[in-house]
Order: sequence, then C-alpha cells, then structure tokens
Amino acid sequence: MSGEIKSAAKKQPIPINRTSEIIKSRSKLPIIGEEQVIMEAISENDVIIVVGETGSGKTTQVPQFLYEAGYSNGNKLIGVTEPRRIAAISVSQRVAEELNETSDIVSYLIRFEGNAGPNTKIKFMTDGVLLKEIQNDFLLKNYSAIILDEAHERRVFSDILIGILSRIVRLRQKRASPLKLIIMSATLKVDDFSKNQKLFPQPPPIIELSSRQFPVTIHFNKKTPHDYLDEAYKKIYKIHSNLPAGAILVFLTGKLEVKQLVSKLRKAFPYRETDSKIGVNTKCKPEKKKEIGKPLPEINLDDYDIEMHSEDELVLSENSSADEDDDDDDEVPSKIMKFSSSPLWVLPLYSMLPAHKQSKIFEPPPPGCRMCVVSTNVAELSLTIPNVKYVVDCGKTKIREYDPLTSVSRFSVVWESKASANQRAGRAGRTSPGHCYRLFSSALFNDEFPEWNLPEIQTTPIDNVILQMKSMKIDKITSFPFPTPPDKQTILGAEKRLVTLGALEVDKNVAEINNITPLGKSMAAFPLSPHYAKMLCLSKDRSLLQYMLFIISAMSVQEYLPGDNVEAWKKTKLSWANKGEFLLLGDLMVILRSMGGASHAMKKSGLGGLQDYCTKTGLHQKSILEAWKLNNQLINQLNINVPSLKLNTDLDMTPPTPIQVKQIRQIVLAGMLDRVARRLTTNELNRNGIRPNKAAYYASNLTEIVYIHNSSVLKKSKPEWLVYQEIFQVQDKMYIKGLTAIEPEWLPVYANRLCKTLKVLDDPTPRYDEETEKMFCTVNATYGQAGWSLPQAEIEFPDVEQKYCWLACFILSGNVFPQLKDFRQHLLSEPDLIVKPWLKFLKESFYLLTQTLIKNRDDSPKKIKEHWLKKPTYLLEEYLTWLPQSAHEEVKLIWPPL
Repeated sequence: MSGEIKSAAKKQPIPINRTSEIIKSRSKLPIIGEEQVIMEAISENDVIIVVGETGSGKTTQVPQFLYEAGYSNGNKLIGVTEPRRIAAISVSQRVAEELNETSDIVSYLIRFEGNAGPNTKIKFMTDGVLLKEIQNDFLLKNYSAIILDEAHERRVFSDILIGILSRIVRLRQKRASPLKLIIMSATLKVDDFSKNQKLFPQPPPIIELSSRQFPVTIHFNKKTPHDYLDEAYKKIYKIHSNLPAGAILVFLTGKLEVKQLVSKLRKAFPYRETDSKIGVNTKCKPEKKKEIGKPLPEINLDDYDIEMHSEDELVLSENSSADEDDDDDDEVPSKIMKFSSSPLWVLPLYSMLPAHKQSKIFEPPPPGCRMCVVSTNVAELSLTIPNVKYVVDCGKTKIREYDPLTSVSRFSVVWESKASANQRAGRAGRTSPGHCYRLFSSALFNDEFPEWNLPEIQTTPIDNVILQMKSMKIDKITSFPFPTPPDKQTILGAEKRLVTLGALEVDKNVAEINNITPLGKSMAAFPLSPHYAKMLCLSKDRSLLQYMLFIISAMSVQEYLPGDNVEAWKKTKLSWANKGEFLLLGDLMVILRSMGGASHAMKKSGLGGLQDYCTKTGLHQKSILEAWKLNNQLINQLNINVPSLKLNTDLDMTPPTPIQVKQIRQIVLAGMLDRVARRLTTNELNRNGIRPNKAAYYASNLTEIVYIHNSSVLKKSKPEWLVYQEIFQVQDKMYIKGLTAIEPEWLPVYANRLCKTLKVLDDPTPRYDEETEKMFCTVNATYGQAGWSLPQAEIEFPDVEQKYCWLACFILSGNVFPQLKDFRQHLLSEPDLIVKPWLKFLKESFYLLTQTLIKNRDDSPKKIKEHWLKKPTYLLEEYLTWLPQSAHEEVKLIWPPL
C-alpha cells in the first residue's frame, strides 16, 4: 500500500487551456458531473468498470481525467484501446482538440499507420496493437493506466486483453508500480467481468453514468411481415410523406439489400439538381430549434394527419412507450402517393463502401430534402449520424457462423439481440426526441429475440488467438481467465490444427500442453491467420516473396473481390488465369494479377489511376487499398525480422514464370495442408446421384460433398486435386472458394503430417543428398482420415527403422562422411546388406551400427556430429566390425571422420 501512496504522491495535476467552445460542449456531457467519483474510484482501486450509454462522453473524457490528474507524469503513457481503427483515429483527434494539444501529445497507433512518438502522453490504439506491445513488454512498464473502451462488444482481442491485464495489474501491484485498468462498457451486462473471480478475485467497483439520450418512442408491428424489405420501403414512404422533418435511418442485413432499397427509394422520391436551386413543394416541415428537447407525438403512420397536432399535443411520458402499428394493408395508401414529388436524399452505408461515400452521411442534405440513410449494422455502434429522428429496424442481422469441428463458415440472417435492438433505437434520440419503428411484433421480440449477442470468441476461429497466447508463454490455454471461456473442445481443436501446421508441438512431459515451435514463433510475428503466416514464413526465396506478399495480403482482406461492375470482373478474371500453370494457380493467380495491376496503376497515376483501373476491371477499390496497406505492413515486419532482406514497399511486379507459379502452388499447399479437396470419380458421382459435369469434391475434413463456387476460375476445368481457402454453406450446399490446383504426389512432401506412409519402397533406391545432408525415399502413402490413395512420391525419409538402416548404409558407403570413402573397398560385405531385414538374425555384429543409431535416435549427420563433441569414439567399434583387423589402426587415427 505504501508503494501505491508513494506513486500517487508523484502525480501533479496538469493545467489545461481549453477554448470556451470546448468548455461549453463538455459541460453538457453526463460524465462531467461524475469526474470526482470516477477519479476517486481509480485512485482507490486498480480496476474499475465504467458503464455509460453511447453519448455519455466516457470515450473522450476519461482519458482527459487521467491526463489532468497527472497519470502521464514521469514519462508514463495513458493507453486507450478501441475495437475499430477509425475510432482510434477520430477519438484521438477529438481528445487532442479538447485538450488544446497537438498530435504529438495525443496520438494513435493502428494496424497500418500512426503518429505516436516519444512525446506521446495519451495513446489510442486497436486491441491488436496493445497485444503486440505486451509480447515485447509483458508488464507494460511504460504505462500508468490502460482504458479498454467498448468492452461490451466482446471482441476476441478485447477479451484476451482483459484476461492478460488482470494478471499484469496484480504483478505491477506487487512491484509497487500499480497499473490502473479502466474497463468501459455501453451496457450493464458486465457480470462476465465483475463477477468472474478468475479475472478479479475482488469484484471491481462499477460506476454507472446517466445518459443524455432523448426519449425514443418504440413502435412494433402488429404482425411480423415475411418480406421485411418491402415493409421497410412502405414504412419509409409513410414517414417521409407524413411526418415532420428529421433524418431517417434504416437498418437492413447486407449490402445487396441496402442497394435494392436505395434504388427503390430514389425512384419513388427522386432528387434532381434543380430541386435545390428552385425549391421543392415538400410536405416535410422545417425543423424548429425550439422543438429540440421536446418529445415528438405518438404516431400511428396508418392514421396520421400532419395538420391535426398542435405544439400543446407534443407530449410523451418520460419513459419511451411502445405501441403497435396496424400494418395489415398491403399497399402504400393512395393518399400518400400524391406526396411523391417530395425529394429524399437517400444514401447507402455498409462497411465496404468507399470512405468518401461513407462520409456523405455527415454532410447536410441539399435544401428541401430529407436525408435517409439505409445501412447495415455498421451504423449501430461505430458511427453517429446527425439529426436522426426516425429509425426503421428490420429486426434482422447477418452473422457469420463458424463450426470449429469442420471449419465450415456460413452467413445466416437471424433475429438481432434485444441489446442490439435498443442500440438501434437509441440512434433516434441523440439530438432530439425520436421514433423507432420495429418491423416485427412485440410478442416475437419478447419471446424469440436473445438478450445479448454471443461473445466473438465463441463464434469465430481462435487458432490465431491461441498462437499469439502461446508466443506470450501462456501455455495452458484452458486455465486462462477468459471473461467468457470458449468451449474446451474448440481450444483443443485449434491447438490440434496448429500442431498440424507445425506451429506447435506436443509436450511429451506434460499432458494437454503444446509448446510453440520456432516456426510458430515466426508465424506469430505477423498479423495473419496461421495458414497465411506459414505461407509467408516458407517464402524464403526473395523472388517469390513479392508474389506471396501480394497473395496473402489480398486473401486476408474480407470481401476482396469483386466491386460493383460484375460483368467487367467476369471478363477480367478469365483473361488473367487462362492456361497452363497460370490456370492451375487458379483464383490466386487472379488475386496476384489484380494486386500487380493495382500497384502499377497507383505508381503511375496515384489514386485516380487506381480508381480508373478498378472501374475497368471490376475490382473493389477499398479492398485493394486495404490489401496494399497490409502488404506494406508485412514488408516492414519482414525487414525487422530479417534485416538482410531489405525489401521496399515500391515493388514492381513482373509476371511470375511458370516455374515460379509451380513453386507458389507448392507453398500454398504447405500452408493449406489441411484444406485439400479431391474430385469425385465417375463411380462416386453415379453413386451419389450427381450429374457427370458437376464440379463435386470431397474435402479433407468433411464427410459431405462440396462444390466449386461459380466465382472460381477453376469451375470449368475441375482439377482432380486442389486446395481451398474456405468452405462456406449456402442453404443445404457446401461450396469451396479461393482454389488452387495441386499435384497429388506433392502431398507426402508438403502435407506429410496428414499423410500415412504405407511402405518405403526399395525401388527406386533411397538416396542421400550430400548438399542438404538429408535422406530421401519413395513411398506409397495415403492422405487424411479418409485414407485417399496417392501416387508414389519421393519424400524426406520418415522416422521409421528403415531410416536408420539406410543412414548406416550411406555411412559405410562414404556418402555421409567423405573421409570414410577410402575404406569402402575394404568392407567385409556390401553396404546395402545392412538394410536387409534378416541381417540382425544372421550377422548380429553387422547390425550393431544400426542398433546404436536407433538407440540414440541419431537419424542425421548433424546429430552424430553433436555426439562426437561429447564422445569422440562414438560409433567407432560398430564401424570397425565391417572392416578387417588390418584396417582398424588406420581408421582409429582419423576418427571421428570430420
């Protein structure tokens, strides 16, 4: 305790010179009145939880409270994590503005960029950035406080950080240098943090902030429509035609739905440039400043006369009410149709929309227009759209479901959680009272909607998370204090896959512990999935590295291809992978060509050139830029790890040669060794009732049949063997995408962990490679659990008894240690006699050499040389049994034969 008092005593308050405008705006935030309570709690506790709805001010103000209180004194940092990159940037800029400081003092650091430097006092960053810092400095000695924002979103890395930081806090307290941890949540569901004794033996105090939310009236449909898209259109039509001014925000499930509704609304309420110049006869009432703060009327959109309500009637109860609209009518009433000349400024919003188009939602609409934003759930939390008074909620959300046992992904449209529904409704009450129209019944909402969203760690692959934890020496994952632990079988399945990749190895001494390998440590250095990280680590040849960087960067970006011009894209991709090795590289050849072309266009004409290139080819510009940023980050990381590479980010890509394409295919197989598919034979097609021309395959980890997706350039050629990037389910069918053709004889070489060697063949004879000091043999093998038969293939000798016999043979022949070649002619028998299985029974003395190698597990020249350092006479007696007595003294003089 004395150490904490001593530490607190050093904290001298820092005077802040804020502008009068900032002081005025801050005074309206609910959190400002709670500053003393929060700071006292932080002073008295190492961990606290702050709960406040969006708009309470916690994100921007808590870092300022700490800064003013002196937590950045003594060259210490105040760290703030945000789950999204755009939030880390924008909040750092806002806090710098409020503190009247430069970006040198209040900075950010995200995956691709940042302005943090030696003078930084408050650092905003993404969860992954802080996790990387912990790998380099587990105790985070440079920090005095860490703020985890948006913890309620339960992102994977946020949950991992909470678990790790709970340990760091205790360790720092023991060293009399306390680290303050502030967990901030927008919801009251914090029991997974506060009541989890594995995390915090003493429950941390919870400070609940009041909200500055205006009342929002909730309206339910009497019946839940089957076609919510059509219902949303009718509801918007009625709102715009009948209700006072105010922006409309509509929530749908995906980009396609957004585009369909935007198109339909623009046709119904068209906006023309002349509208804003000559004025429009619109029924939208102008917004009055004096109405701000007063609630809007309860409104039934099927029975509403805009003229009948006076200002005296604009009264609602303090708590938002819920009513049910009677929407039995199938058509938009004809009395509303007459207002269709009133223009609507309709804007789409989804994650892959280019940034310049996203930013339009923050701009005021043209005069005489009402804004209507049609959005996916991206507008639920990460963005605040100004002047929204009406929210239309379809009640659905699209989620990606992942089966950890089969690695199959599928997108499903499901009912949102009640927490998400409340977040969506809250968008209507940020600047004034509002209305939320839910396109479902209250009975369905109460009975069928889940209370909360599942934590991300229970719904996504955790292979990369486990690899990162292993790299931080967190060995027993099942004992880690997760806020919500993943299923034990999910953890064990992920570890098993990492063992298959060679990133982990089984600990022979401790059950259920898999240790990280040197390859695994190299893989963990990159912000990639383990499969892609392994591919990058195997790309040692500098001439191949630029191609693999482009491929891996593009594959790591979601929704990489295509853009809006689908027809242009179809033509482009077929021309890019049309024959020979280029076709066999398949979908990855298309990715490689797209990245190469994009980099050339950017280098030649900047972003304008890239835009023209994407329009012409049908590529998605935003995805290209994301992939390019990741490519540059990987280059920087490689230069740190391997300085001799001296890579630069201005790589001009020349098309790969056929030999290079073949090598790329082999590297892809080595990285995707557990994602192999085999085409069904004619008999198998007939047996399953599938037409002969269907691109039907068996996947290595599934019993169900999978099909090549229409988007693949390999759909027509249907290679017999291929690797895939992912399996996804659409209705009752499984599809594979991201395909590359492989040769089956490569599998025992590059996927040997999943191959079973049935027999080492004597013909062709095994061989020893003096340059690599490795032995090779030809085998009959099978692949995977299904035991798919493979052609004969030459591989590095597996760890079987024959390997030691053949090593002994090559030693006797003088291939392994050249100094023994002169004694080859004096041997009492031919060296290949030692590989005969009956030798141990007929001539036991000859077998001693093999027996000693087996006993010491010496299966390579390297291990034998290490043995000689400890015992120079090792193997001497065994070797002499193969020579006449007359040669013994001469051999002893040169032993060990190095």
